[in-house]
Amino acid sequence: MLDAAWAAGIRYFDAARSYGRAEEFLGGWLRERGHGAAVGSKWGYTYTAGWRTDAETHEVKDHSPATLERQWPETQEALGRRPDVYLIHSATLETGVLEEGRVLARLADLAARGVRVGLSTSGPTQEATLRRALEVRVDGVNPLSVVQATWNLLDPSAQEALEGAHAAGWGVVVKEGVANGRLTARGTPPPALAEVCAELGTTPDALALAAVLAQPWADVVLSGATTARQLGSNLRAPTLNLTPGHLDALRPLAQPPAAYWRERAALPWT
Repeated sequence: MLDAAWAAGIRYFDAARSYGRAEEFLGGWLRERGHGAAVGSKWGYTYTAGWRTDAETHEVKDHSPATLERQWPETQEALGRRPDVYLIHSATLETGVLEEGRVLARLADLAARGVRVGLSTSGPTQEATLRRALEVRVDGVNPLSVVQATWNLLDPSAQEALEGAHAAGWGVVVKEGVANGRLTARGTPPPALAEVCAELGTTPDALALAAVLAQPWADVVLSGATTARQLGSNLRAPTLNLTPGHLDALRPLAQPPAAYWRERAALPWT
């Protein structure tokens, strides 16, 4: 899959300490192939599932300074290099990580050494979390400069904050563009999505990702494809020419954030 992605022109790869052995695998592949791709990773969760999809607990969240100090060298060792982008994994206001001076000082140190640090967001309060992150200061300067957030046709609620981050010079990485499979042929596409798909002769996943790519503030859009067929379908997205009329037709798909994230939480691990 990594070879197929590289051959297709993909040059940004996303990992995290809690994605099983993803960093180790990605690092080994980069070294073996000699590729110079950009790599983003995340700290703050510890993987505990042991490769079992039926595990009671898949990962444990901890945004403490101790976790950052432990996971930063682990990431470098697994990748065989430091990541280009290093994010607080699913930062929220509730964990207090954006008020933790020791964490922010350490991230400022990494930023001073050339690592772009930031946060990923999840949940119905993404917008509030990102707005707070934009206000962070260490010695008068915000060390954070990247956000990875969920935005898709079902939950576009973080859009204004993402526009603000982009305007402030932050990099914006969009995850879950196909809503964890709900906006793919695997699910039951909403009628509005199916109608535009039929008009453009495309698949739900390609259309959903094209809608993300149409946002001027989106710098990187992630694909979660796990098969070559899925990847090929996803990569049709940049070829689609969505008009304002198409985007208007898709806008009613948006759900209240709480409903979206409640439904997401009920999805099975696969």
